[in-house]
Amino acid sequence: MAQAPVLPPGFELPLEPRLPRIGSIDAVALEERAASLAKRSIKRDAKVFALELAIRTIDLTTLEGADTPGKVAAMCSKAVRPDPTDPSIPSCAAICVYPNLVPTARERLQGTGVRVAAVASGFPSGQYPTPIKVADVRSAVELGADEIDMVIDRGAFLSGRYAKVYDEVVRVKESCGESAHLKVILETGELGTYDNVRRATLLAIAGGADFVKTSTGKIPSAATLPVALCMLEAVRDVYAETGRRVGFKAAGGIRQAKQAVQHLVLVHETLGPEWLTPELYRLGASSLVNDILMQLRKEKTGAYQSPDYFTLD
Repeated sequence: MAQAPVLPPGFELPLEPRLPRIGSIDAVALEERAASLAKRSIKRDAKVFALELAIRTIDLTTLEGADTPGKVAAMCSKAVRPDPTDPSIPSCAAICVYPNLVPTARERLQGTGVRVAAVASGFPSGQYPTPIKVADVRSAVELGADEIDMVIDRGAFLSGRYAKVYDEVVRVKESCGESAHLKVILETGELGTYDNVRRATLLAIAGGADFVKTSTGKIPSAATLPVALCMLEAVRDVYAETGRRVGFKAAGGIRQAKQAVQHLVLVHETLGPEWLTPELYRLGASSLVNDILMQLRKEKTGAYQSPDYFTLD
């Protein structure tokens, strides 16, 4: 029988009595199931549906030191009309930028339905004092961010200071107020084990996360299928125990349409079709859209077109 999570002194989880027990992850079974689901074949109309759904769930992202208002403005146009020659292609879910570029994105996206997300709270390291993280988030919300992508302090988590991780999520969630949704980034490639991934997922959810997210996209190991499945199963278990729906965002290393479809299959088979909506599922990407557009064009016309026919992200 799985053991209940061991909480440090003074660590009170409001959801703890109803949260599923952490236990130990069967890594072999997890990886085999992820590999099996990745082999599902989707063709013709179902494939077109999946590819268009992937576009609707994408957070088109630019998080570089050289980002400019002009680059963000161009990405906003891309998010609203991914393929200017085909108005049937849906808009992306959101644009994700650094806080200082939120006003540019908000101005460009006014009235379009595309949301503005900002990374905050010491992104990507998470190694900032808590008051600075809170102030960073509050500032991003005041600048107009609809969504906040925060990153946990992996140093605190890996040294067993779970209460600190939990407290920071709680305080950041409070700083988001009523207007902004909170996505909590685990940076799973630095957590070491599937047990840690599950534990961090449950901590984030208990702290008030609206979404849990795999990675910042700043390290090589990110949104692998087994890691995504591990997090999705935690989300599923919380829903089964509490009735609370928490969103999931896969980010980092997803560059091809085939990978996006594999992730959608994971969600469908683990959480069900109710989660296949931008309100509960996102793909974080900066170079994925064009590959999806090329695949869609091929499905609709029977021929591939050169990447030169699509705007750069």
